[in-house]
Amino acid sequence: MSDVRFAFRQLFKSPGFTLLAILTLAVGIGLNAAIFSLINDLFLRGLPFQEPDKVLHLYANRNEANLKEISVSAPRFMHYRDGQTIFSGFAAENFTGFTLTGLGDPVQLNGGHMTANYFDVLGVRPIKGRTFLPNEEEGADVAVIAENFWRKRLGSDPNVIGRSITLDGIAHTIVGVVPNQPAAWFGATPPAEVWTTKPFALPGFSHERIMRGTGFLRVITRPKAGMTIEQVRAALPSLDQSYATQYPDKIDSHGFTTVKNLPEDVSGNLRPAFATLLAAVAFVLLIACSNVANLLLVRFSGRRREIALRIALGASRAGVVRLFVLESVLVSALAGIVGAIIGWQLVPLVPRMAANFLPLEPNYTGPGLSIPVLGFTIALSLLTGLVMGFYPAWQGSRGDLVDGLKEGGRGTSGSLRQQRFRRILVGAQVALSVTLLAGAGLLIASFVRLSQQNIGFNPHNLWVGFVTLPTGQYPDIGSRYRFADKSQKALRAVRGFENVSVSSDVPLAGGSRALYARPEGDVPPIDKRPAAPNHEIMPGFFRTWSIPLLSGRDIDAHDLEGGQNVVLISQAGARKLYGNENPVGHTLLITGASIPAEIVGVVGDVRSQRLAEAVEMEFYRPTAQENFPFFTITVRSSFKPDAATKLVQTALVGIDPGVAVAQPQAMDTVVAQALGQARLMMILLGIFAGVALLLATIGIYGAVAYTVAQRTGEIGVRMALGAQTRDILRLIVRQGMKPVVFGLAIGVAAALAVGRLIHSQLYQTSEYNPFLLSATLTILGVAALIACLFPAYRATLVNPVEALRTE
Repeated sequence: MSDVRFAFRQLFKSPGFTLLAILTLAVGIGLNAAIFSLINDLFLRGLPFQEPDKVLHLYANRNEANLKEISVSAPRFMHYRDGQTIFSGFAAENFTGFTLTGLGDPVQLNGGHMTANYFDVLGVRPIKGRTFLPNEEEGADVAVIAENFWRKRLGSDPNVIGRSITLDGIAHTIVGVVPNQPAAWFGATPPAEVWTTKPFALPGFSHERIMRGTGFLRVITRPKAGMTIEQVRAALPSLDQSYATQYPDKIDSHGFTTVKNLPEDVSGNLRPAFATLLAAVAFVLLIACSNVANLLLVRFSGRRREIALRIALGASRAGVVRLFVLESVLVSALAGIVGAIIGWQLVPLVPRMAANFLPLEPNYTGPGLSIPVLGFTIALSLLTGLVMGFYPAWQGSRGDLVDGLKEGGRGTSGSLRQQRFRRILVGAQVALSVTLLAGAGLLIASFVRLSQQNIGFNPHNLWVGFVTLPTGQYPDIGSRYRFADKSQKALRAVRGFENVSVSSDVPLAGGSRALYARPEGDVPPIDKRPAAPNHEIMPGFFRTWSIPLLSGRDIDAHDLEGGQNVVLISQAGARKLYGNENPVGHTLLITGASIPAEIVGVVGDVRSQRLAEAVEMEFYRPTAQENFPFFTITVRSSFKPDAATKLVQTALVGIDPGVAVAQPQAMDTVVAQALGQARLMMILLGIFAGVALLLATIGIYGAVAYTVAQRTGEIGVRMALGAQTRDILRLIVRQGMKPVVFGLAIGVAAALAVGRLIHSQLYQTSEYNPFLLSATLTILGVAALIACLFPAYRATLVNPVEALRTE
């Protein structure tokens, strides 16, 4: 306790040092706490299922069609479920939307059709009632609802079990209530609220078409006790082979399956980005630690007389080390408190910036400083204090006893070994800063290129909303087309709507995929054909989206069911299939049914899947000839999204009062969401790089300033012997910049290595960018020079008489 009191007194005697050290460390600790908090919520806390790491998501893959990790077909699922011996549970879900009626205005809900054992495989237990029974899987109209649905839509009705709700025009009996399910697995916009049975029925698809091998099921499994994921992967090829042998005519017969456990599956795409961020904040903390360690080394070396007196009076060197390490730990503990406060303020900000693409709950306000995060912050603070203080304390206690007592009150800059170590610390700060600045520069350049891409359409002043039609009321292509046609005409009559279109989906939403082949020459079998994004559109779609028609004609009112099947293709697809030849008038075989369709037009390329992914081929078919009970309404107008939503909903009520608009939003928002991860990485890494630059500059300034202060006598002697102002400036700046130049050289090599590591996160940006690297070196070099010039200038103001008098 005596050492603690003494350490506190020493810190209060040097408020400038104490404040600088605490703030420097607090920034590093606070940033680490904020990022670790989000990583803990996304990756470490886990899904609320029973042993989620033992639940596997099974994917289908088809190399010939360039389809990776897609949904599983119904025949493949049935074959594997009936023929496997390695799983204790095998279940599937068909994610979909439902239109809820009878509880006020119609509303669109997210949910799915699932096999009876789906919740059992996940390990979800109902809070009321039960989940599905095996005999309900194929024919019963029953539903399981989420707790949120029960409380908000049904008023926490205690008699909810057995109550009826109407989904897509069909009455369903509620048999159970389950806890709200995680957005990471069931989707977040809006959250899933209701599930029913009949998983092998796909709206708009006949049973025959479903059984061709169309993938639409999300399959999960739980291996038998003792089975590892590696053993499961080893057993899957035999199942793939038996399926191909038994069903050679299926379109997915030559596919293969892969598996991922659920924690890896829901966060796999985010892991590289957050690993980069975690490494970046670790760099910031290392810079802060080396900064404060440098200051401590100078501070302790300036207390050689105190150390010598303590040892002369009987103190052991271990006791001296303990005293100084305790002082360092006190600094880091105080910094940890301030850092926790900083982290507490920062943790809600990252989810707000990233809510568009992170798997977070809809009303997620931030992870907060949970017990694991607080534990992490405390441990980080103590470890920082120990690591940061031990070497300076050990070096400070090694001074010569007689020499230390002889020095009296004279300051010193420390031994050559200490000076060398301080230079190494400064060099390390600079090298880490170069690495961070260069990485941030690459991500910024990548984001700029991505955001400047020609996405093929004009998203400004576009409103989009989604509609799901009840299959009982709209059972076939004709009835669904009539709804689309009436809707489009009614919306075009709304004053202020410039253009309106109805389609199956919108760009950047993914869409379905269709097989295709040229009928000339050797036509590949169904399972060998490539697949491309396929969109069903009404006349006027391209005008609404400002997609150019390059040749041929648009879809028109004459392209009806039963007539000549027609299709428009993208410019890239035309070039791929026909080179420089005009494809208009040629015929393609499309879908698994090999429907012959005449190419009537070529349109501009659109980024329909992802902003960073150009599509080689894209199809547009008339809604009258092919459609499903899912439509997207697009309106171009100057109205704000809320006003456009009300006008669209009013117009649709006049056509069908039981139809609801889901997820209405501006298309600019969709584009911003597509840029979300790139923008987040750019902003955060830019902030970390800026903090690193500031800390490194402060560290260089602090180290040089302390050295100058402790070399006052030496500088006075030099000036008394005739040294000029420029000589003193040159001396201080040269000695201060030597480790900076060393750090810049090491930083260049580290920056090149980091560029290779983040290559997968870059878009059309080379990791070897001489301009960015030169700019990074220039920025850091200028900052370091300025940091050296200020204490160097102060050194020139030393009065030689006063400096010599202190001797």
